[in-house]
Amino acid sequence: YVRSDDRRALDRQGGLGCASLRSHCREFFCLFPSQMAQRLLLRRFLASVISRKPSQGQWPPLTSRALQTPQCSPGGLTVTPNPARTIYTTRISLTTFNIQDGPDFQDRVVNSETPVVVDFHAQWCGPCKILGPRLEKMVAKQHGKVVMAKVDIDDHTDLAIEYEVSAVPTVLAMKNGDVVDKFVGIKDEDQLEAFLKKLIG
Repeated sequence: YVRSDDRRALDRQGGLGCASLRSHCREFFCLFPSQMAQRLLLRRFLASVISRKPSQGQWPPLTSRALQTPQCSPGGLTVTPNPARTIYTTRISLTTFNIQDGPDFQDRVVNSETPVVVDFHAQWCGPCKILGPRLEKMVAKQHGKVVMAKVDIDDHTDLAIEYEVSAVPTVLAMKNGDVVDKFVGIKDEDQLEAFLKKLIG
């Protein structure tokens, strides 16, 4: 059974929003096939190739022209100064963040002193687009007592396999590096609040 407001939200998303060749979709969640294991092997191979560092002096330093600031001289010519500008970024949300890679997950989730809810999701998953903002809203209401990590299974297949994620959205509750609770599919705000309160203890 799907609540009427959730069904309307799915309709606005254009249905379940899951690619038929990549997953089998239910009303609450999206299943994906065992091809993830093959993709994991490919990712690890590519990562091993990319991570090989060249010997010192083999590759010259690269400067991105996109990061440079062009300036106009009086004659109308465009001159690009060197070195390139340094761009600094700041984290907008203190309670919700996107996982960048395995070490980032280890540092910000497994080693976190604060309880963490981990939202495994995918861009092609309709139910994920409903649950994600709803869960973010409820986490923000806890005023820092719990944080939320977002993991895109297409970008981090190895994490999805390691934590036995077979459908999305899957949400794990983690404390001191251990999974203490989990659920799969869409939940309403009352259910999410109870889930978070239980994690916070």
